[in-house]
Amino acid sequence: MSWGTELWDQFDNLEKHTQWGIDILEKYIKFVKERTEIELSYAKQLRNLSKKYQPKKNSKEEEEYKYTSCKAFISTLNEMNDYAGQHEVISENMASQIIVDLARYVQELKQERKSNFHDGRKAQQHIETCWKQLESSKRRFERDCKEADRAQQYFEKMDADINVTKADVEKARQQAQIRHQMAEDSKADYSSILQKFNHEQHEYYHTHIPNIFQKIQEMEERRIVRIGESMKTYAEVDRQVIPIIGKCLDGIVKAAESIDQKNDSQLVIEAYKSGFEPPGDIEFEDYTQPMKRTVSDNSLSNSRGEGKPDLKFGGKSKGKLWPFIKKNKGATPEDFSNLPPEQRRKKLQQKVDELNKEIQKEMDQRDAITKMKDVYLKNPQMGDPASLDHKLAEVSQNIEKLRLETQKFEAWLAEVEGRLPARSEQARRQSGLYDSQNPPTVNNCAQDRESSPDGSYTEEQSQESEVKVLATDFDDEFDDEEPLAAIGTCKALYTFEGQNEGTISVVEGETLYVIEEDKGDGWTRIRRNEDEEGYVPTSYVEVCLDKNAKDS
Repeated sequence: MSWGTELWDQFDNLEKHTQWGIDILEKYIKFVKERTEIELSYAKQLRNLSKKYQPKKNSKEEEEYKYTSCKAFISTLNEMNDYAGQHEVISENMASQIIVDLARYVQELKQERKSNFHDGRKAQQHIETCWKQLESSKRRFERDCKEADRAQQYFEKMDADINVTKADVEKARQQAQIRHQMAEDSKADYSSILQKFNHEQHEYYHTHIPNIFQKIQEMEERRIVRIGESMKTYAEVDRQVIPIIGKCLDGIVKAAESIDQKNDSQLVIEAYKSGFEPPGDIEFEDYTQPMKRTVSDNSLSNSRGEGKPDLKFGGKSKGKLWPFIKKNKGATPEDFSNLPPEQRRKKLQQKVDELNKEIQKEMDQRDAITKMKDVYLKNPQMGDPASLDHKLAEVSQNIEKLRLETQKFEAWLAEVEGRLPARSEQARRQSGLYDSQNPPTVNNCAQDRESSPDGSYTEEQSQESEVKVLATDFDDEFDDEEPLAAIGTCKALYTFEGQNEGTISVVEGETLYVIEEDKGDGWTRIRRNEDEEGYVPTSYVEVCLDKNAKDS
């Protein structure tokens, strides 16, 4: 099966076919190129998708990703990022192993095809030239033969005519001989050219054209093999990344299997547990019998209607004039007292851990500076040791500040955990701040606990002096006033150390009388007996008002 023998007369069709073969190859290159672009675009979109759903750093969303289901989702996003990387690998390998290679081969193929068909056209032109020479010699031979015949006929005519002179006859005879000789020469020339043409034609159809067509056939077959190999490479490039893509998918499955619903449920408890005990049973209030109060250490003789109205300072309630002057409403207290006990403990522990890390960092820096100073002492040419004293002192000062800060938070933490009593006045002074001692607010018997902070309180020397004067005046007027009537009872949920003017200390579980409701400033006025009354944080007590007091 050879194009040279089977297709010896299909030069133009072979030329078209081989051009079509190159077009197919270029079309395949374009196809692979578009596939690489799709892979790159897909990889980019996958990466953007993964990035879009990654939790933002230092955000609340990042804190939520402590749950195993969220961690599995993060692992899925990371695996998808790696998955996208494999599609980039596909694009790169197809570009380098197929597109670049085939593009170079197409240029070589075009050059080879051009050379082969150039040789074919050259052979065609040669045989055509030989054919033209043959035709020319043939026409000349034919013309000479006709001329010789006419000359012979003219001679015979002249020879037969008795009126023609002998000289004219001789001349006609000579002319006939010349024409006959020319015909013989043309015949010989035509015969020679014909033999030569037949030889050239045989060479053309049996040697030159078969050789050229054989080269074109081999070229075309190499093109077909090459495109087949490229298709195999195309598949292999995909197959090479399948194991890694499989690992990515296995990673997603493993992440899914790591989800622990029980663990997530426990994390919810840790995140939102308040530490409060559920409310107890509400006592039955018998409204068929009038409430009787006997004068004793634990009762009050005056009814609420007999009590005097609240004393005013400058038109304001006395309950709002306390040594806690500056209230940063809306700001989180430094000791996290706005949080439930369990959440407060976690926040304080986290703060202590952060401070310890900062202390360790400063200590490492101090050690490094100390070592550098020792080097300078041993080798003065390297630097002045005294130049490091300021930096060393600054680091030491930072360490001391951080330690004091840590001690302050550890004291609050110990208070929450019950290892130490409530903070003393001295502990407050160490931080330079007065902090409200408010866990979540407890409203009446319903015990609706609010998480909004009452704010932390600070005091300055001038304000402290001013408030002490006000407090003294308040106490004097308070002593002269007839005791207010009780409007309900309350139970202390926590121990409160009333160390400031106007406050009263209570012990957890103690029952006392309420003589003035919270006016919105976070404090409730209570009485233990006729001689002991004052204000406690509303969030530290569970208040139950009398029905008559609620209605009035």
